[in-house]
Amino acid sequence: MALIKRLCLYCGASERTDEVYRAAAREVGRLVAEAGIELVYGGGRVGLMGLAANAALQAGGHVIGIIPNHLHEAEIGHHAVSELLVVESMHERKQRMFELSDAFAVLPGGLGTLDETFEIITWRQLGLHDKPIVIVDVAGYWQPFQVMIDHIIAANFASAATRRLYHRVERVEDLLPALAASREPGLAARTGLV
Repeated sequence: MALIKRLCLYCGASERTDEVYRAAAREVGRLVAEAGIELVYGGGRVGLMGLAANAALQAGGHVIGIIPNHLHEAEIGHHAVSELLVVESMHERKQRMFELSDAFAVLPGGLGTLDETFEIITWRQLGLHDKPIVIVDVAGYWQPFQVMIDHIIAANFASAATRRLYHRVERVEDLLPALAASREPGLAARTGLV
């Protein structure tokens, strides 16, 4: 884990989610902080985002939030994090999260989380980065995502090697080991994904 100093977490901002997802967010925040890894996330104080950030802070971790101005003004910015960066747009937010992070973890979330997940996997496919990506499939939440990937492959819009662009784990405690195991330099070039 020495190479992973900062982990970007993609997850939902909804306050109405099931406790199983909320508990997973708290556990990710705690585990990341206890491992000495800084947490980079979307800067919100609500939903799974806020729970993960708070858990990391309570465990003594360093948390960097990146939030676009229009969401910050709507008073959902988390002002208790170690660093809160306010940017001009969603595009800038995603770019800054990418630049600051050594790896990516995905918890359950909505359309924004799905957008971020597809984008970061696509960027790896295109050879724009080779940072580990782990999807934490809490209570089978990401099963439809995997079905969609399999459908894309079956329809010949992507190769079977696409499945190797990310790891999927079912338990939060498997996240950090999966990140450590997924450091595969040059993956995209080796698999003919570009």
